[in-house]
Amino acid sequence: MKLTVLGAQGTWPGPGGEACGYLLTHEGFHLWVDAGTGTFARLQERIAVEEVGGVLITHGHPDHFLDLIPAFYARHYGGLGSPGLPLYSPEGFPDRVALLVSERGRDVMAEAYDLRTARDREPFELGPFSVTPFEMVHVGVPALGYRIEAGGRVLAYTGDTGPCAQAVELARGAQVLLAEATYQNASELFPFHLSAAQAGELASDAGVGRLVLTHLLPILDPAVSAREAAATFAGPIEVARRGLVVEVGP
Repeated sequence: MKLTVLGAQGTWPGPGGEACGYLLTHEGFHLWVDAGTGTFARLQERIAVEEVGGVLITHGHPDHFLDLIPAFYARHYGGLGSPGLPLYSPEGFPDRVALLVSERGRDVMAEAYDLRTARDREPFELGPFSVTPFEMVHVGVPALGYRIEAGGRVLAYTGDTGPCAQAVELARGAQVLLAEATYQNASELFPFHLSAAQAGELASDAGVGRLVLTHLLPILDPAVSAREAAATFAGPIEVARRGLVVEVGP
């Protein structure tokens, strides 16, 4: 299983940057995980639009899904891909996103995408991937993290969350934990996001092999986030950046 970072900045993209989005590839199947601003363009640098086999959205905040709209235009009006691309998201999101594009009253978004609801601890299969959603602690909208397994390997992705027991369960024993790390020790902390140090604590509690920090605010120094995570997690740590490729292995 290979993880490619398409974008990794939290809340808004900085100059020349992108919000959160990732590409997971295994056995020739490509899974787009979160679709923040700018990530659709980055995805097309890696694969053709029609090669996307499925989409996972963690929650309905714009920095995690806005590029579903240009991807919709490319597929529906540009003919780049067949209708009915499987798209899993939390409860309520399919109805919300379907309102963003209509054509004479037709729900054309639901023609381009096969909009499916992902539910807490209800596993599903998508290509070669086995996916288990976990409800996270966030604000304003239902939010999920995803535990994604393929080839005997596990990637855990928190999406946006505050510290919670569910996040530890999500990440337990994963080879790679892709964890949001919005804040640093000097930041004002909130219960619905993690700091880098809290992401390190999560990685330690869950016994993961490798920690990749993501969703950093673009105004923060990534080197500081890495140091603060290293104070609470002894394993390998990287900060996600556009183009980073991680092999999810031993």
